[in-house]
Amino acid sequence: MDCTGKCKGSILILVENLPVPMDRRVWQEALALTEAGYKVSVISPRPPDEPEYLQLQGVHLYRYPMPPPTRSVLSFFYEFIYCWLHTWRLTRRVAREQGIDVIHTCNPPDTFWTIARWYKRKGVKFVYDQHDLCPELYESRFGRRGLLYKGLLWLEKQTYRTADGVIAPNESYRRVAMERGGIPPERITIVRSGPIASRFKRVEPEPSLKRGKRYMGVYLGVMGAQDGVDYLLRAIHHVVYTFGHKETHFALIGGGDMFPDLVQMCHDLQLDEFVEFTGRIPDEDLLRYFSTADIALAPDPFNPLNDVSTMNKVIEYMAVGLPIVSFDLKESRYSAQEAAVYVPNNDERAFAQAIIELLNDPERRMRMGEFGRKRFLECLSWEHSKQKLIEFYDRLLQVEAPSPASVSSPSDVEVRP
Repeated sequence: MDCTGKCKGSILILVENLPVPMDRRVWQEALALTEAGYKVSVISPRPPDEPEYLQLQGVHLYRYPMPPPTRSVLSFFYEFIYCWLHTWRLTRRVAREQGIDVIHTCNPPDTFWTIARWYKRKGVKFVYDQHDLCPELYESRFGRRGLLYKGLLWLEKQTYRTADGVIAPNESYRRVAMERGGIPPERITIVRSGPIASRFKRVEPEPSLKRGKRYMGVYLGVMGAQDGVDYLLRAIHHVVYTFGHKETHFALIGGGDMFPDLVQMCHDLQLDEFVEFTGRIPDEDLLRYFSTADIALAPDPFNPLNDVSTMNKVIEYMAVGLPIVSFDLKESRYSAQEAAVYVPNNDERAFAQAIIELLNDPERRMRMGEFGRKRFLECLSWEHSKQKLIEFYDRLLQVEAPSPASVSSPSDVEVRP
């Protein structure tokens, strides 16, 4: 949808962490705003061998080659500079080709306020969509604070100072925006990150996915240094070798910087017979695994970031009615409530015991799954958050929603160099 003459406004979304549409939260936001009558462009990294420009479902995607994985502080600096330069170049292109009324940045990193300040002089507004707390992310990944931690606090402060409005994923992040960022509460909107209920439903189970085992446990998510897949592998080692439980197949779905190291760790722990790494898979295959699994696993360890972050995996598990084993994190407990068993933080042996106990209690698994699905449908699905996002933008730009007749259907795909 180009909505010439009928747009509420032109929004440019900046993303560094994942390619779009692979980043589900950003893609859902882009589609929701497009459907509401906004012209939406997105700048992000791109998968290999794809064009720099792609129009998909009415969203204008401008994408640059992926940076190399970050494995050190020096590589973080390189990624910031590399992505910033590409983003600045493509922002200028979007301004020429689509126009910009709002720059909407999704962190990490907190560096795009520098681009926003340049365009704010031309009347462009700036929205801070805070996906992560970068100072806590650094502390959690490297186990220290120091000068770089203070630098990240400064970058975050500049982003808050530049923002005309803030989008937070949960109440904990909202509190940080008010207390650390000094943002008035009326300028903050909570937009949670659940999947679309109408597209995230159970399908027919496929017992062959269990690889001959009686049960299956499933993990979904990024496999980075702070995501806890190493904790999960050590917990599975306890399941198999400490407690002698060899009836469960574990499917670990996703990818990330630590993927090769985790595959090697699995081999070193002698878990190849029990653990499958699928890599990233399409949603159709994901639902096949979810619908076959008996339990879902959320091994994110306690650290300053994870404790206050909403884990997308937890909400996605609930969407299909899977009972969850999780460490006892503040926001995970808020999201899942009675849909999860909560294990003392970072205790791998206790995590293993909880897995076995839950597998041996089918009635409890059923109750937990039903509770999770009901809670998802009532308050955590994307349908509930979508309207809050649209209302936030309508207030920001002081526009009224167009009549249904004025919003044309988006074309599917348009590509140009």
